[in-house]
Amino acid sequence: MAVDYVVWAARLVLAVVFGLSAWGKFADASGTRKAVGEFGIPLSWVPTVAWGLPTVEAAVAVTIVLPWTAAGAGLIAILLLGMFTGAVVRLLRHGKRPVCSCFGAASAAPVGRGTVIRNIALIALAGWTTVATLAEPHVPGVLPVDHAIAMGTAAAFAAVLVSLWGELRALRRRLDEQVLSTLGAEGLPPGAVAPEFEVLKTGGGRTGLDELLVPGKSLLLVFVHPGCEMCAALARELPRWQARSSDALTIAVLGNGDVAEHAKWGEEQGLGTIPVLVQQGNEAALRYRVRGTPSGVLINEQGRVAAPVARGAMAVRDLIVQARRVSKPANPQTNGAVL
Repeated sequence: MAVDYVVWAARLVLAVVFGLSAWGKFADASGTRKAVGEFGIPLSWVPTVAWGLPTVEAAVAVTIVLPWTAAGAGLIAILLLGMFTGAVVRLLRHGKRPVCSCFGAASAAPVGRGTVIRNIALIALAGWTTVATLAEPHVPGVLPVDHAIAMGTAAAFAAVLVSLWGELRALRRRLDEQVLSTLGAEGLPPGAVAPEFEVLKTGGGRTGLDELLVPGKSLLLVFVHPGCEMCAALARELPRWQARSSDALTIAVLGNGDVAEHAKWGEEQGLGTIPVLVQQGNEAALRYRVRGTPSGVLINEQGRVAAPVARGAMAVRDLIVQARRVSKPANPQTNGAVL
């Protein structure tokens, strides 16, 4: 009997996943078309695929809960997930990370290893569900009616909560974009008091400006994005620059989005002891008027902005040189610091 409950729960989970995916794509039709095009679909096929894919997903969400169609829906789910996973792997091998939009605007983030892992888990769930459905073809009919209905209601309630959470994330992202577009000139003027902020640490917990500022040292905030190749190239240089400037400077990297993704990204770039911090919106970027990545903001030991926003790897490098020159006189034989 317990197996029957597990089979029904697994089918409900798949129904929620595919239902939310279809709903998100229909609600964000323009984003879906853009994502389909970035995945390499020929231009002439983009409108058809953009509408056909969520239609099939919606059909899977409905038929996976019906006893006489559940096994077939499970096979279609495996096929869809397998095709999508293969496309993601192909793009990652070519160094491309298009926006997924798997659940519409609520998931407008670049694909990555996390996408592949998530899909593999869903494929495994769909495979087990298909086999279990064939072995238990009468589920949920064999369950007490009130139990089956209660589980279905709980699944529907969970889907609504997840959908609202996704809408909230999308709304916050749009508000951030609107605020950034009305900020005026990029960056705070030199001499301005550095604004406070609170961000997540990939190692757990939270931190802010007070904790990052070390007495006697300047602080360099480097704003990055895991899907930005220029950010990755800059990040690989930061440990070397930090080692040569450790007496004058502390470096912290700030991203935006998923904490686990940033932790993995920091390991891949070899950041070592340089902290990788994560904004949940664009709170730090908004306060410092940073509009793109990679960018750097230098804060002196008095807690004031020491220079205009630096955009790009070479400009960030110049901020490090500036911090070293301020901390101690340059060696006349080397005419300044060499990184």
